[in-house]
Amino acid sequence: MEQHATRVGEHSRGLRREIRCPLGRSRGRGRVRRGQGRVRTQARTQARSRGLRGVALVVAAAALALGLAPAEAVPAALSTASGLSGAATGPGSRADAASIPTGACALGGPERGGTYEGLPTPAGFARSQGTVKALTLFIDFPDAPAWSNSPSDRFAEFFPAATRYFDRSSYGKLAYRPTPHLRWIRMARPFAGYRIRRGTGFDPGSRFGYGALSREIVNAVDASVDFAAYDVINVLASPDAGPEATDDVLSVTFSGGMGTPLETGDGVRFGNVSFIWSRQTGPSPFRVLNHETAHSFGLPDLYLGREDATRAPTGHWDLMDEGWGPSNDFLGWHKWKMGWLDAGQVDCAGLPGGSDHTLTPTGRDGGTKIVVVPTSPSSALVVEARENGELDQAVCRPGVLVYRVDTRTDSGDGPVRVADATPGSQGCYLHDVNVDADLSDATHQVGDTYQDARSGIGVAVTEQRADGDWRVRVTRP
Repeated sequence: MEQHATRVGEHSRGLRREIRCPLGRSRGRGRVRRGQGRVRTQARTQARSRGLRGVALVVAAAALALGLAPAEAVPAALSTASGLSGAATGPGSRADAASIPTGACALGGPERGGTYEGLPTPAGFARSQGTVKALTLFIDFPDAPAWSNSPSDRFAEFFPAATRYFDRSSYGKLAYRPTPHLRWIRMARPFAGYRIRRGTGFDPGSRFGYGALSREIVNAVDASVDFAAYDVINVLASPDAGPEATDDVLSVTFSGGMGTPLETGDGVRFGNVSFIWSRQTGPSPFRVLNHETAHSFGLPDLYLGREDATRAPTGHWDLMDEGWGPSNDFLGWHKWKMGWLDAGQVDCAGLPGGSDHTLTPTGRDGGTKIVVVPTSPSSALVVEARENGELDQAVCRPGVLVYRVDTRTDSGDGPVRVADATPGSQGCYLHDVNVDADLSDATHQVGDTYQDARSGIGVAVTEQRADGDWRVRVTRP
């Protein structure tokens, strides 16, 4: 039986140095086997017709209580909401070709079967524009029953906040629509019986790990859920199952072309699926779900997975590095990769000589968001403006951020690295251990010039305009 390696995207590193667990930065990899894993169901049509009307009423009532429109939470089999025109539905579907970044600055790179920084995102990942339908399931265990929490309570820990986050970060281009299957699915064994740890993979033939968990989940709901109607899947575990998030971060996503080799009775894979464990700390703990879902959109982990890593390569400038503590937004490169920037919002500085650019901070609507300066077919410097705002609550030094993107670098190995404008400083955001303080003042100010030693490319900040936009000049040999 042929084996395939799948990238396992784990939630960002856990709490910062003072209270981070020893494995807080470890990167997980899952070994996946292709083959047996198809789940057969009996009397599917009859079961759906009997059960979905009652489920729809319960879900719609819960949606109203959570501030969602009822149509956003009605099972897809009964909903008239549609996704992107011409786009396929179901886990692993991609957006239409018109939304895919193209051009000389859309860096390619070797596809490794998992998440990476290259453009466009490979087939098999979920679309990240338009209406994205998210099936949300709930599991508990004999030794961690959800007695004190209803599925609606657990659902409300993430929604509608996670939906609002995607809406604001995408400038309204992503409508994330969760559909909760409002019952606890009791697993057959205690939590320890599945041997779930950080880095546990997905083997459909194993009695342990995520393969065993997923088989039970699919068997429990396959008769009443149309998996083909959804783009992504969230599995929310009872918060008492497994270790506290401050001790070990287990949340994980299986995404991409392979996803998982487990097939549902609807003929689609149980893929682009995130397992969310325990509870995060801080003012916006729901963002673990945004982080994990972004893996299903094709984004890699930006943190360093090595246990001996002592510094964040990107810090609090992107959710894929640090997802704890105060809210932080995605980098402009990631917004482009996910199709949230129009072609006119990306300047490509690929020719020798000098060029001038006006940047509107990424937290605002409209304007040019990034300048991409290629340094090789697979790497570039990216320039953007950042300021404190609704999603960027830890920005203590508004200014121009410069970072390097390398599409050849694996998830968890630092594919994006911020160029620190104040190397050696202690930073300016010092009152939250979940923020990498030494990069919090990494932005460049008027009069600053960043010179890239490898390429000779220079980025000079020439002006901050009265409207808050920034002017930069890029020079390249």
